[in-house]
Amino acid sequence: QVQLVESGGGLVQPGGSLRLSCASSGAPLDYYSIGWFRQAPGKDREGVSCISRSDGSRSYADSVKGRFTISRDSAKNTVYLQMGSLKPEDTAVYYCAAHPTRIVRDICGIVKSWVYYWGQGTQVTVSS
Repeated sequence: QVQLVESGGGLVQPGGSLRLSCASSGAPLDYYSIGWFRQAPGKDREGVSCISRSDGSRSYADSVKGRFTISRDSAKNTVYLQMGSLKPEDTAVYYCAAHPTRIVRDICGIVKSWVYYWGQGTQVTVSS
């Protein structure tokens, strides 16, 4: 079993940075590919970034490329989402999810494919 807990959200000004964490209290996250997703009020949940469990390959939504970086710290059993140059449109609840697939590229942005484990979410608000 995997229990995912997100943290690191908060209020930040446009242009600022935040680092979100996704930690597991169950099985090692190295056993899973991990995705970050977000859901803004009144909008569907969307994929933001993913990291594969087999080779560490990364995928990003076009809207965050060059601004966000996903990484994994196996020793801390944590996956991070470093967010920079934040914009008001990045405001959302951010979720992490785990999937046993080895390579995550093909399902990174397909929310309905992530049927295994989800965290409870952390709020990110970008506003002046």
